[in-house]
Amino acid sequence: MENTYKKNLISVVVPIYNEAASLREMVAGIQSALKKSSYEYEIILVDDGSRDGSDLIGKELAESNPEVSTIRFQRNLGKAAALNEGFNAAKGEFIATIDADLQDDPEAIPKMADKIKEGEFDLISGWKQDRKDRFIKKHTSKIYNFFSRLMTGVKLHDMNNGLKVYKAEVVKSITVYGEMHRFIPVLAKINGFKSGEMKVKHFPRKYGKTKYGASRFYKGFLDLMTILFTMKFLKRPMHFFGLWGIIFVSLGMAAEIYILILKYAYNDPFRNHIAMLLLGVLLIIFGMQFFSLGLISEMIIRQQYEKR
Repeated sequence: MENTYKKNLISVVVPIYNEAASLREMVAGIQSALKKSSYEYEIILVDDGSRDGSDLIGKELAESNPEVSTIRFQRNLGKAAALNEGFNAAKGEFIATIDADLQDDPEAIPKMADKIKEGEFDLISGWKQDRKDRFIKKHTSKIYNFFSRLMTGVKLHDMNNGLKVYKAEVVKSITVYGEMHRFIPVLAKINGFKSGEMKVKHFPRKYGKTKYGASRFYKGFLDLMTILFTMKFLKRPMHFFGLWGIIFVSLGMAAEIYILILKYAYNDPFRNHIAMLLLGVLLIIFGMQFFSLGLISEMIIRQQYEKR
């Protein structure tokens, strides 16, 4: 595919959900940081169905600043959808993301782009120093990041940091959905890109309330399991489903053979082992279903490769 990205342009994607109080200050901070740099820039405000007037402020900012544009969702679709839409609209050689809550430092954006230019990394993630979050959020985030590093092999201290800068090729090669925005560096790794990090300042939240909740912890764990499955078995699903198919069928067959031995070698009637008999049948059925899922998955993947 021909590279149509504009050289030396940073596209800053800002997902917004009920951030009316901080939005003007956020845009002004991004403008101040990038005007001092050697980069051209555009700011893409993606309003994720806000109900506090954020969309009106975004429209006002776009009308008075030619480098600002807006995208508006009629209802809340989630941060991943907002980022994905912003990525599709971005035109720059580099694409930055930053939250609108004023806790991240926009001054870091051009420095992160400079680090990518050095050639070792395809994306740079911010690593918050002296975090100003609440105790629970701060420490659950440490746990989450520890297990993410351990299980994915992506060595970032702050994978879920909203402040990141990417080569355009990175985000254009992936589709972000659900809650997968937390794992963009992992999705990038699957596609052969390399992640780095940079220490960045962190500030207390000035307006509104954090959108972090306990549900994000278990949802993050489930998303991590999805990502791990994708990393290991996306191109060979039969290796996963087939393995479990073999295990279930083997256990089921072993149970049935054991009952037959009891019947014909020791004259022990079937009725004495009805539960094991049924369990064996169920295990065989489950095993065959796993084989079927594996074969269907392989056919779907083969069809996709043929289309490509």
